[in-house]
Amino acid sequence: MNSSNTDYSLLSDKIKQWGKDLGFAQVGIADIDLTEHEAQLQRWLDNNYHGEMEYMATHGMMRARPDELVPGTKRVITVRMNYLPPDASFAQNLKQTDKAYISRYALGRDYHKLMRNRLKKLGQRIEQELKDLELGELSFRPFVDSAPVLERQLADKAGLGWTGKHSLIINKEAGSWFFLGELFVDIPLPVDKPVAEQCGTCVACIKLCPTNAIVEPYVVDAKRCISYLTIELKGAIPEEFRSLLGNRIYGCDDCQLICPWNRYGQITDEKDFHPRTQLKDKDLIELYLWDETTFLKNTEGSPIRRIGHERWLRNISVSLGNAGFNEDIIKVLQQRLIDASELVAIHINWALEQQQQKKPENKKTQRLIKAIEKGLPRDA
Repeated sequence: MNSSNTDYSLLSDKIKQWGKDLGFAQVGIADIDLTEHEAQLQRWLDNNYHGEMEYMATHGMMRARPDELVPGTKRVITVRMNYLPPDASFAQNLKQTDKAYISRYALGRDYHKLMRNRLKKLGQRIEQELKDLELGELSFRPFVDSAPVLERQLADKAGLGWTGKHSLIINKEAGSWFFLGELFVDIPLPVDKPVAEQCGTCVACIKLCPTNAIVEPYVVDAKRCISYLTIELKGAIPEEFRSLLGNRIYGCDDCQLICPWNRYGQITDEKDFHPRTQLKDKDLIELYLWDETTFLKNTEGSPIRRIGHERWLRNISVSLGNAGFNEDIIKVLQQRLIDASELVAIHINWALEQQQQKKPENKKTQRLIKAIEKGLPRDA
């Protein structure tokens, strides 16, 4: 393809405007050299921080080599789309232990298809522009969590923000409440410059993580992460983490909630990302009583649907165990236990144990035992 640098510079400006017209909050362009990240990626895999996500290891270094994934790729157009809904009620939901906490990104429509369709339209617009200018053809491919792509590193490289110590991308004007997507293209567009990291000495996200999943700055052990435990993990949630899940039944936002930059979080313009009434501010018991048909109906078009009804029940069982003592909770757990799968039964039995320990008479007995063990008067 023959074209001057000026042509590509003008095209780059147009691409960014088209992207915004399609609903993306920001568009950046990066080259495909990610070699500086290969050693860290290999260490992460060697430490088994990917857990059961075998696809991470299967594709190996292809994640850091876009032109191996899509031969001919010269640039990656990276986009971000805000998803923070109005009236997010973060802290309030976490404090109400009888309510279900669902990660903010999952309360609305699944973003994968929506963003992929927009990226495809962006690719087609670029393709048409090249034809109109008789500059040749375009080969492009959109990605939204659908292939082994180091999306955060590419977003960092394209200037969409910097990598925070929780490993998420932070934008000075928007915090981190946004989705990322990529469009691989085979034209040598001018690239954008990365922005300087502005986390400074702050380690709030590391300290607040309920399960200590951020094992060092910029490194997350997925096996300890609540998002992994409630979404990616297919088997039993390790007992050491169950009480730490609290009322989080799908995902976790804690590391973002504590981040000072998220005071600048921008409300999404996409109504599809607004919370569904059947998911927002719901009692754990209400969601627990959904049969599989109801679950599938109420999560249609939602990312939650992919964990399936069994893991949905597994997660809520744990949260019911973490809730305050309630006879109704014990009843629904016992009711579920009758025909529960082996996986769900493990978590129901654990939850029933937790509830029994919280019975007022049992708590009084426990305090008495502790007092005796410490040699204190029995009426202490």
